[in-house]
Amino acid sequence: MHQQTLTLTLNPHVPTPTYGTRFSHPLFIQNPRLRIPNLRTSCVVRSNNHVPVNNGVEVHVFDDDCRLFPFGFGGEKEVDVATLGNLCVDVVLSVDKLPPLGFDERKEYMEHLAKTPPDKKYWEAGGNCNMAIAAARLGLRCNTIGHIGNEIYGKFLLDVLRDEGINVIEMREEDDTINTSSSSEYETLLCWVLVDPLQRHGFCSRADFSKEPAFAWMKTLSDEVKSNIQKSKVLFCNGYGFDELPAGLISSALEYAVEVNTSIFFDPGPKGKSLAVGTPEEQDALAKLLRFSDVLLLTSEEAESITGLRNPIAAGKELLSKGVRTKWVIIKMGSKGSVLITRSGISCAPSFKVNVMDTVGCGDSFVAAIAYGYIHNMPLVHTLTIANAVGAATATGCGAGRNVARLQEVVRLIKEANINEDDDFWNKLLDEISNKEDIRILSKTTVNGIKNRFFNLVNLQKVVSEVLHKLEAALADGILSS
Repeated sequence: MHQQTLTLTLNPHVPTPTYGTRFSHPLFIQNPRLRIPNLRTSCVVRSNNHVPVNNGVEVHVFDDDCRLFPFGFGGEKEVDVATLGNLCVDVVLSVDKLPPLGFDERKEYMEHLAKTPPDKKYWEAGGNCNMAIAAARLGLRCNTIGHIGNEIYGKFLLDVLRDEGINVIEMREEDDTINTSSSSEYETLLCWVLVDPLQRHGFCSRADFSKEPAFAWMKTLSDEVKSNIQKSKVLFCNGYGFDELPAGLISSALEYAVEVNTSIFFDPGPKGKSLAVGTPEEQDALAKLLRFSDVLLLTSEEAESITGLRNPIAAGKELLSKGVRTKWVIIKMGSKGSVLITRSGISCAPSFKVNVMDTVGCGDSFVAAIAYGYIHNMPLVHTLTIANAVGAATATGCGAGRNVARLQEVVRLIKEANINEDDDFWNKLLDEISNKEDIRILSKTTVNGIKNRFFNLVNLQKVVSEVLHKLEAALADGILSS
C-alpha cells in the first residue's frame, strides 16, 4: 500500500477560497492536571486513492458509503477526543434585560457585573468543556487542551473536569517566565451567560473587548500538546477558540493534526461572522479549517452565510466540494433534525420531541455524539439519531457544563422513539436534490408522506434497537467502573 506523509502547504501564488465570505450576502448573526506519558508513533496517511490538488497540497482520500468506512487513524491512538482551547467558566445569571449592543455600553455593563464576584452556585464549566463532558458521558476517552489559570475559577474548572474523568493538557510557552499567578493575562477566561425573563441568552467576556485573543502570549505548540494531538483520534476546534488562542497557533495545531493523521472536527459557530472579516491570519485559519477538516458542523443559518445557498443540503454539498480532506458535512436544523452529507449520499434524521428548557450546550453535546458515531464506525443515520437524542436530552435541562445530557437520559429518550416527523418540511428540503442522490431518511414506517420515490426510508425501530444495544453496553460499563 502506498504511504505518504501529508504536509499542509498552501501555494502562496494561488488564492485561498473564501467560501463566499467576501461577497455581499449576509454572514453569521451574532482536577489535578493528569498527564499521559509521551507516546511516539509513526503516523502516515494511507490510501489507494491519490488526489492532486491545485493549491500545492497532495492528499489521499477514501471512498464512503452509508456506513462509516475505516478511516485508519494510524499508529496507536489512545485518546478518542481532544478539544483545542475555549476552556472557560460560565457565570450564569438571570437579568431583567440583556446587555446593550453598543461596544462601550456593553463593556461598562460587563465591568459592572465583574465588580462583585458571583456566588459559586452560579458558576458552570463552559466552552469546549461542554463537548468534552458530553463525550466522556458517552464513554469516550477525552482530553482538553488549553489554558486554565491558577485562581479560584481555574481550580473550579479543573475539579469539574477531573470529576468527569477528563484529562487537562496545559498549554504554555516552553520558556515561560511570567508569574502566572499574578498576571491577569493568565487568568481563566470567564463568560457571562445572561438569561432574561423570556429565556433569551446574552454572552459577554473580556475577549469581546480586546483586539488580541485572551492568551495572545501563547505562540507555539509545546511538545506535550503535540504529543496529545498525535495520540488523539479526533481534534475538535470551534470558532470561539479564536477568543483565547492566536489564529497562527490554531493553524499550527491544524497542520500538525493533518501531519499525524488525527481527524479534525470544526464547528465555526456564530464566531464565523467576525472571523470571515477578521485579520488576515484569522481569515486564513478559517479557510484552512473549512478545507482541511474531516468533519464540518454548522447550523443551517451558518451554512447559508458561508456559501450563500439557502437550501442547507445544497450548502453542505458546496462545502464538501471545496474541502480537501472533508468526509462529512453536518447541518444542524434545531427542532427539525439534522442532515449528514458525504460525497456519495445524504442521511437525514428528524429530531426527538422534548420539552425544551434551555438550548445552551445542545450543539456541543450534538458534536460529542457525532464523534462517538465517527469513532465507532456506526452507520450514518444511526450516528445522527444518537446526536439528535443527546442534543435533545441536554435541552431538557438547564444550562451546559455539568448539566449536559447523561447517558441514562439519552437511552430513555431513544427508547421512547418519539421523533418529530414533518413530511412537508422534508419534501421541501429535498425537492431540489437530484433523484440520482442516495438519500436515506429515518422514519417511523416504511411508507410515509414523503413523495420522492428515490428515498431510502430507514426504519426507526430497527435503528433504535441497534443503537440501544451499543449505548446500553456503554451504560453498563460505566456503572461497573464507577
